[in-house]
Amino acid sequence: MKKIEAIIKPFKLEEVKDALSELGIEGMTVTEVKGFGRQKGHTEIYRGSEYTVDFLPKIKIEIVVADGALEGAVAAIVKTAKTGKIGDGKVFVLPVENAVRIRTDETGDKAV
Repeated sequence: MKKIEAIIKPFKLEEVKDALSELGIEGMTVTEVKGFGRQKGHTEIYRGSEYTVDFLPKIKIEIVVADGALEGAVAAIVKTAKTGKIGDGKVFVLPVENAVRIRTDETGDKAV
């Protein structure tokens, strides 16, 4: 099993969710986060004053998939989240040793 953590632009969430649903991926955790990468934020003007926005709003999606579904899930996230502009985000893949469904005590892939 693998855990996929994806940081994407907020307006891309629905498209990514729909793409993952088409692959049969049912569960995900979504968190509103703030961060910056290479773009290091940007400056804005509000009521005539210029200020720097260091941390930009992003969405963090976390899903756990079986090893066989990994490539398809990552490809779906990248394809649907990409705008071609700076700040599109990142996808991280981490190993998962085990999972337990609390309600049924199922473990491993069955719990996902």
